[in-house]
Amino acid sequence: MISQPDPRLRTSMGLVLLACLPGLLALLWLHGWGMLLNLLLSATAALLCEAVLLALRGQPLSTALGDGSALVTAVLLAAALPTLAPWWLPVVAASVAIGFGKQAFGGVGRNPFNPAMVGYAFVLLSFPLQMNHWPGQPPGLFDSLQQVFTAGEQIDAWARPTLLDGLRHNRSLTIEELFASHPGFGNIGGRGSEWVNLAFLLGGLFLLQRKVISWHAPLGLLTGLFVFSLLGWNGSGSDSNGSPLLHLFSGSTMLAAFFIATEPVSGPRNERARLYFGLGAGLLIYLIRTWGSYPDGTAFAVLLMNLMAPTLERLAAKPQQAAR
Repeated sequence: MISQPDPRLRTSMGLVLLACLPGLLALLWLHGWGMLLNLLLSATAALLCEAVLLALRGQPLSTALGDGSALVTAVLLAAALPTLAPWWLPVVAASVAIGFGKQAFGGVGRNPFNPAMVGYAFVLLSFPLQMNHWPGQPPGLFDSLQQVFTAGEQIDAWARPTLLDGLRHNRSLTIEELFASHPGFGNIGGRGSEWVNLAFLLGGLFLLQRKVISWHAPLGLLTGLFVFSLLGWNGSGSDSNGSPLLHLFSGSTMLAAFFIATEPVSGPRNERARLYFGLGAGLLIYLIRTWGSYPDGTAFAVLLMNLMAPTLERLAAKPQQAAR
């Protein structure tokens, strides 16, 4: 008898993939063909790595490959990785995500850390040059293929600093001057990334409506990021850390809130604990963005909160036990 994937998990993963579609299309519009190449490379590497490791463990391929979880991991990585990075970067990230973030702990349902963030953090620490450069004007398909597969031009020739990079390293310009002069600034957040964040927000609201995720972690993360960026906001001077709206609609905020912090296995089960989880992640994202060495910080924030998940479960259980 051949084992079949859990239909509920498969349905949930299918809805998550559908909810990612608006954000992926917005990223394709913003960054060009490189995003699609990231997606194809990440998906191929994730599925192949999962198949090989399942075969080595003697597990039925249909059970794990059919649930869609490996594909969701690949999609989240493709949305987070820089476009036009060399082809091996998404391959390494996806392989580490599946191999070390998921299968090393026994497969789906057993991973203590978010697999996609394990893969992302690994390549961010191992290959910082490739991970901190983003293209300016998106090139055409041929130029994208040439850059990804043959490294036809140096990365610096394509690169531009991101909004969060420009904000952190600013020493002389006011916020108004940055918005007027810096190519990464749009209307209230990152140029183009405002629309990307709105698109992932739309997908997240769809998941909430379909009850695939609960509201606790997203609300906690967005509230934490908003409150702490409001407390740290010192106006529009040259030493400003950015307004709350800037932080909400820049970087990977909405992707983190609705698609990464809501990963059901590595996060808390208790609803109150999920709220604490989101609040902690929002605080850490703000601290890393403002004073850390990395422009965004979502991966490290989520992985650190994964470590805290058991403690958060205990903290959340105490008021409930006292109420009894």
